[in-house]
Amino acid sequence: MSVVVYVALWAGAAVFAVATAARAWMYARTPIHLRWELYPVPHEDPEKVKHGGSYFEDKDWWTHKHRYNLAGELRVMVPEMLFLNALREHNRKLWYRSFPFHFGLYMLAGTCGLVLAAALASLASPALVAGPVGTTLQWVYALSGVAGMLLALFGALGLLHRRLTDADLKTYTTAGDIFNLLFFVAAFGVLTAGVLLRAPGDPSLVALVRGVLTFDWALQVPGLLAAGIVLCALLAAYIPLTHMAHFVGKYFTYHSVRWNDQVNLRGSTIEAKLAEYLTYRPTWSAAHVGADGTRTWADIATTNPWEGAKK
Repeated sequence: MSVVVYVALWAGAAVFAVATAARAWMYARTPIHLRWELYPVPHEDPEKVKHGGSYFEDKDWWTHKHRYNLAGELRVMVPEMLFLNALREHNRKLWYRSFPFHFGLYMLAGTCGLVLAAALASLASPALVAGPVGTTLQWVYALSGVAGMLLALFGALGLLHRRLTDADLKTYTTAGDIFNLLFFVAAFGVLTAGVLLRAPGDPSLVALVRGVLTFDWALQVPGLLAAGIVLCALLAAYIPLTHMAHFVGKYFTYHSVRWNDQVNLRGSTIEAKLAEYLTYRPTWSAAHVGADGTRTWADIATTNPWEGAKK
């Protein structure tokens, strides 16, 4: 059983890492998006943020070096990542279900990191882990793991209930959405049962991770716990292959669309990219655009779609 668990964990981690990196690379290489151009942006000078301005209001702004306010951006970005502030503001009913689900996932990710740290510490310095440090780590990852699992399960069930009962949301609900939520419920439910129902002589989570790191084939993993681990490994590999990888896309949505205020100057990289885009031949189905695949964006942008005359 340990062989199956080890292979699942290593393969799941590898697929998750590679697929996430590939998706991020794909987003990073896409053409420049139409920017929102709504101000202020969080990384603007604090004095301009106060009245909703930007550096574009400065005289001869193109001759000045723009100061990037990282602290201001983090003050907006970190709470949005952790607490889903935008969803809370605009859709409170959905936030009550989505927030515990996502925050539970964050806590579980943190728990995995703590267990991994404890396992590495036990290999490097067994005496250290045998003392107060090890005891503290054990209590912290036990509490964070239980809290994270309960929040994630509650949130997944809440989201599933909302999709099945909300008339407005049902219009946008697909079989894949239901399957994804059921996958979370099943994987987390089986893993929770496997952890709680371990016999006194069964390996701890730290011992299990230590076995994964050292390829301890003699380690005996209980069947229910092994099933939960394999399901969670499959889930981890599955997530970045689907639209649930929006955790990657959200970064680019904010930094490349909502907050992008980079200047387009003569001879800049942006100018070169836009010049290239104008040579593309789009094949949009919308008749009013006139993108039949034979005309470039430059042709379309300089033609009145209704009169066929040059602007």
